[in-house]
Amino acid sequence: MSTRLIAGAMSGTSADGVDVALVAVDGRGLDMTARLVHHHHEAYPPELRNAIFAIRERESVELPELARCARQISLSYASATRGALLGAGLGASDLIAIAAHGQTLFHDPPNTIQWIDPALLAHEVGCQVISDFRRADCAAGGQGAPLVPFADYLLFRHPTAHRVLLNIGGIANITILPAGASIDHLVAFDTGPGNCISDWICRTYDPQGPGCDLGGARALRGRMLREVKDQYLPDPYFACPPPKSTDGPAMVEIFQKALGKGRPEMNDLLATAAYLTGATIAGAVASQVPTNSAIELIASGGGIHNKAVMGHLSSLLPPGSVLCTTQDLGIPPEAKEAIAFALIGAATLDGVPANVPSCTGASRTVVLGSITP
Repeated sequence: MSTRLIAGAMSGTSADGVDVALVAVDGRGLDMTARLVHHHHEAYPPELRNAIFAIRERESVELPELARCARQISLSYASATRGALLGAGLGASDLIAIAAHGQTLFHDPPNTIQWIDPALLAHEVGCQVISDFRRADCAAGGQGAPLVPFADYLLFRHPTAHRVLLNIGGIANITILPAGASIDHLVAFDTGPGNCISDWICRTYDPQGPGCDLGGARALRGRMLREVKDQYLPDPYFACPPPKSTDGPAMVEIFQKALGKGRPEMNDLLATAAYLTGATIAGAVASQVPTNSAIELIASGGGIHNKAVMGHLSSLLPPGSVLCTTQDLGIPPEAKEAIAFALIGAATLDGVPANVPSCTGASRTVVLGSITP
């Protein structure tokens, strides 16, 4: 099978914009390999980001607003894809497909919405589109998430090293890759909050600000609120065994309940959010690896730039553990999820199942996604 160029396009629950990875894919199924040709990020217009968060936080929407949102998301995906092609000196005719995740508006399995108009994206770019990846897994009784373990296995499996892949987006998730394991023995799940609580604090307490705690600078100036932590961490989600998945609004709601009627300083809230992200990731890892075992934790996603989160995570991991990023293995952290969906899209084109039932809880393997000419 000849090399195929696929554009993986991803917008996460942080709703900061669209990442497009142009990926050269060789092989088929578990023999696939991927080479990143070019990565491009394009931020959402502020009004679109605000509209997405308004829908997600209300969990209700007027139909005209929902339709407008689909159009604006799709046009942003198209613009980002064209930007990636331009940056690589390529054209739409060089692509075999765009694998477009769409924007998560709601996720509470078995119900899930990744919003995009694939026909509009296909028209705007001039290329077939693969989209709607999660619902086939949900139809088979799965969580519809996480789906990246298929790509994690292809990209990062190792015959002797025990690895844990971590992505910190709005939600944080991990994939456990035991040394030499087959794909059927993977464990993966959402650990809890990534950036979602921190971003909510920024939007709520500083609505004219950047919408996030850049580099974790404000969290580093605050103090962790022990009383909020003590209310937050006992939530049943964190003790629930995998497979499991969650969404940003659910994690924020737990935080709001833990906060109660208090209104602490914003820096203290951000410091607490950073600690909760680090602590829930470390706790999830500890639940899946032997006691006091040193591990290789390979991180990606926008949350790796939050120094407060990464500091807490580093201090809470077992002694001797190695905390690095996918960049150390040659894959830009910001591009990793988009690369993953390019690989899943290739599997869709080949009619190869790409969900991992041990990770999602599905009753069987299924081909993911729908193809729009």
